[in-house]
Amino acid sequence: MSNAKFEKAVKIVQELPKDGPVQPTQEDKLKFYAYYKQATIGNVNTPRPGMLDFVGKAKWDAWDAQKDVSKEDAQKKYVETLEASLTAAGDQALLNELNAA
Repeated sequence: MSNAKFEKAVKIVQELPKDGPVQPTQEDKLKFYAYYKQATIGNVNTPRPGMLDFVGKAKWDAWDAQKDVSKEDAQKKYVETLEASLTAAGDQALLNELNAA
């Protein structure tokens, strides 16, 4: 998989309208976050958030679950997660746009 396809996938996810036809689940949003962080930064490099930061802890835990996954594998998983979301939503136009990258 090319770096261009990963970058295109990131752009598509960032530009998804909040009330649009493609609505990733909370689980998918955590996957996007974790795969993106692993692909761009690598292993978690910050302490786990405090007890009352539920969102921060969920994001940290999702990222930490990807520990030692290579940059290339994280990029591939990110794209695969987006493809599954777009397929579930039936958005062939965005799938075609992603696959053209």
